[in-house]
Amino acid sequence: MSEWAIWGPALLIAGIITAGGVTIHAVLWKRDSRAVISWVGLAWLAPFLGSLAYFLFGINRIQRRADALKDLPRRRRRRRSPELTPDDLNNFVNLTKDHPNLLGMARAGRKISGMPLTPDNQIIPLVNGDEAFPEMLNAINRASSSITLASYIFDSDKIGNTFLDALAKAKERHVTIRVLIDDVGARYSSENMVEKLKKAGITAASFLPTRFPRLPQYANLRNHRKILVVDGHIGFTGGTNIRQSHCITENPAFPTQCLHFKITGPVVRQLQRVFTSDWAFATGETLSEPIWFPEITRTGSVWARGIQDGPDEHFEKLTDMITVALASATERVRIVTPYFLPNHALIQALNVAALRNVKVEIYLPSTNNIKVVHWAATAQLWQLLEKGCQIFYTSDPFDHSKLMLVDNIWSLIGSTNWDPRSLRLNFEFNMECYDDSLADTLNYIIDQKAETAHEVTLEEMNNRSLPRRLRDGLARLLTPYL
Repeated sequence: MSEWAIWGPALLIAGIITAGGVTIHAVLWKRDSRAVISWVGLAWLAPFLGSLAYFLFGINRIQRRADALKDLPRRRRRRRSPELTPDDLNNFVNLTKDHPNLLGMARAGRKISGMPLTPDNQIIPLVNGDEAFPEMLNAINRASSSITLASYIFDSDKIGNTFLDALAKAKERHVTIRVLIDDVGARYSSENMVEKLKKAGITAASFLPTRFPRLPQYANLRNHRKILVVDGHIGFTGGTNIRQSHCITENPAFPTQCLHFKITGPVVRQLQRVFTSDWAFATGETLSEPIWFPEITRTGSVWARGIQDGPDEHFEKLTDMITVALASATERVRIVTPYFLPNHALIQALNVAALRNVKVEIYLPSTNNIKVVHWAATAQLWQLLEKGCQIFYTSDPFDHSKLMLVDNIWSLIGSTNWDPRSLRLNFEFNMECYDDSLADTLNYIIDQKAETAHEVTLEEMNNRSLPRRLRDGLARLLTPYL
């Protein structure tokens, strides 16, 4: 009897069992019917290889607690946010008189995020690392009790080593420090910053180590958040990684525009809450002492709320919030994002807003650091242009900013891109803000981009050569993986 006669039936049965297992799991747990069809088809058409791919990339292994605060002391839960006074409520009512749509957005935001809307915050935009890094380093250098820092990328370059030195000096002042760097982001440099921090005596950890170190750029389920909290009072968040390329004035090899924010006021507690949840997941250590959560003074006029998003109990919360914002808009929507691969539902929401005579402006980088993403995005633009959305390509250098404005009053700031990786596969942190003065400042920043931007037309998209249209269309098929 030949070997095939022995092993053939066994392999056939094994292939049927593995493909059947993929089918059952995908049908039961995948939310998107197209994803179910894709994975099931791959499992049956590519025996073993398809099932292996599903096992490696199709299963969400992040099993975090439904409520990350359940095991924390009652004291911390009690002091989670300040109580609203009658004056606070009156102030918000006055804010909604001219913008009645804000009331529904605020209610939806609470249901979506589970976090309260906090009053009297100050939020200062910081353009590029040239403005952000000096402010962040100044806060670290003045720290007296605690520092928590989370970053997707923390390069071992000139600016990264400057942060390392500042953290080491803070440790010498007996400041308690915790640093969390995504395992993929830590591999962007030849020297791993997590190891360098540990050698300096600083408590640091990697978030979710990857199984395939040589292919980190293709890994999902990453912690893409950027959070710095100093002494529990001063916070920073946005889209800026700790790397030299964000310092435009120093002429780096690949200059990258970005936007970060300095925050004071009650909402800083929410930044800290998100960090401590991630830290507990990565290390098992619970941070609940008063040095992490002191009493916070009200400082400004912005109403703000943090919104977590990730492939856990916070799945697609930001997508829900964006959809609410687009449905609530009455005058204008402005979006700035480096990667633009919205799903069909978001495209439809943008188009419906434009059909309601809401002015929808979308700003994308003319030069993208990931060409295939630019090609895939280009393949979708006609769907928006034909319904009246306006699309602009901003001038170089590459624009990594993430921003959304609605009706010159509501803004969404943070780490999320408009692509599947950010909206479905990575851990993100954003803030919704209600304040016309902040919106005016952010509009000014967008206006500066608009001055040199190129407006994309439907005719331009239709006149692309057939090879380019085919290239872009084929790239679009990779959207779920980009």
